[in-house]
Amino acid sequence: MTPFFTLVLAGMLSRLGYQMARSPVLPRFAQDLGATPELLGLIVAASTITGIFIKLPAGALSDLFGRKRMMLLGCLFFAGPPFLYPLVTDPIQLLLLRFLHGFATAIFSPVASAYVAELFHKGRGERLGWFASANDVGATLGPLLGGFVLFYTASYPTTYLLVGLLGLPPLLMVLRLPKEPPLSPSKTGASRWQKFRSGVGEVLSSPPVLIASSMEAAMYVGYGAFLGFFPPYGKDIGLNDAQIGLVLGAQLATTMLAKPMAGRLSDRMGRKPMILLGLSLCAILLPFIPQTTAFSLLFLLSGLFGLGVAIVTPSTTALVADLVKRRQMGSAMGVFGTIWDTGEASGPILAGVLIAAFGYPSAFAMIAAFMGLAAVIFALAVKDPAD
Repeated sequence: MTPFFTLVLAGMLSRLGYQMARSPVLPRFAQDLGATPELLGLIVAASTITGIFIKLPAGALSDLFGRKRMMLLGCLFFAGPPFLYPLVTDPIQLLLLRFLHGFATAIFSPVASAYVAELFHKGRGERLGWFASANDVGATLGPLLGGFVLFYTASYPTTYLLVGLLGLPPLLMVLRLPKEPPLSPSKTGASRWQKFRSGVGEVLSSPPVLIASSMEAAMYVGYGAFLGFFPPYGKDIGLNDAQIGLVLGAQLATTMLAKPMAGRLSDRMGRKPMILLGLSLCAILLPFIPQTTAFSLLFLLSGLFGLGVAIVTPSTTALVADLVKRRQMGSAMGVFGTIWDTGEASGPILAGVLIAAFGYPSAFAMIAAFMGLAAVIFALAVKDPAD
């Protein structure tokens, strides 16, 4: 297998097991352990919080020690922590284990994205789109497999042991990647630390990188609000569980199918027009969702919203890669992942506060306005490297 195909397959399988551990198994497990609603929410969010703090240093360290080494470390967290879930006996233990398990994607995701971005300069957006779509396939199949296994075994230990077994193939795949040339000639700890600080500092002091990364976060604020609060909205307007699932599935299917094509278009048309198009589409569509009660129209709106998500993600990832030097690629993807996770974590929280205060239509309209403002700032502040 080529390195790119190896990474695509490893990313899909690792995400499949990781999401299988998370939904719908994790909330059920936490509830059966006696977790309060507040603690349950923190348990579900714990792995994302880990990503906020770990993705940046993980990406920067891959600039010093190599992508393969750091991806192997991430794969160890995919394969190891799941075998500890059967030992958990109370909610606090589960919370701590979720923070630990979160190191898997926090390390692997930004480093694997940097590896893919370095493999391709021409066609970078399309390749990143395929990589993201493969991760989405795993993220979709994981909850289905987790729910199926839990239903037929009625056993949390069995389910999580299977998660651990699914984490082993990505580890073996990454081991087979070609040996990398050293990215840093530094031999001493002091000089490596200096290069680490320098690389992170250069990326963090680059407004275009920060703003481009923030576009992904802005999109995920709206995306998180939609995923988190469409189900209760759907219940309120009389949709059944199957209809709610189909509406959410329309968004997910469109996103998975469209990402590679959107990435290819960004290679040809430029990153900036595609990001503006996708973010604008999401901002325009979001306010209409809580104004709509017809299932067929909600299905259509969800699919189009998914198209907007698909347009933004490979384009922002490729743009960040275009804006930095090769030796800073890991740091850049770490910054990108940290800002992305911040947006993803903030979306449901912000939506919950706004919905409680103003109701669904006003809350979604305000979040859409935030996304629109982000698009305007991006249009004025960032120049496409292809221009």
